[in-house]
Amino acid sequence: MSSAKPSPRAVRAPAKRRAAKPARRSETVSADARRLAATLAGALAVGKTDMLAPAALQALLAALCRVYSAQVEAGAIALPVAARSVNATEIMVTASGLLKSSNLAVFELGMWQGWTGR
Repeated sequence: MSSAKPSPRAVRAPAKRRAAKPARRSETVSADARRLAATLAGALAVGKTDMLAPAALQALLAALCRVYSAQVEAGAIALPVAARSVNATEIMVTASGLLKSSNLAVFELGMWQGWTGR
């Protein structure tokens, strides 16, 4: 008796496709951040200042503060905003709000800068 042999094609496992290499997480998050920044800038350009609810703005700014601080502590030397990307008033309003939210005064900031050299 002869037994039927399966054809070589039937035995072979299907060829595996190489999956495209996924983007690195930091690249994806950075791209998302750039898109969000562009969306916010576009809304401001047409006078829409309420595009973020206060709680969303606080969560976003808090996360950005933590990320920037962690990067500086790890040795990064980049400034938090590119030169001339925001004006002096915008910097002062934001810095004042950040200090107030942590119940800090400019004097304390000056002392801390003197101690740390930052």
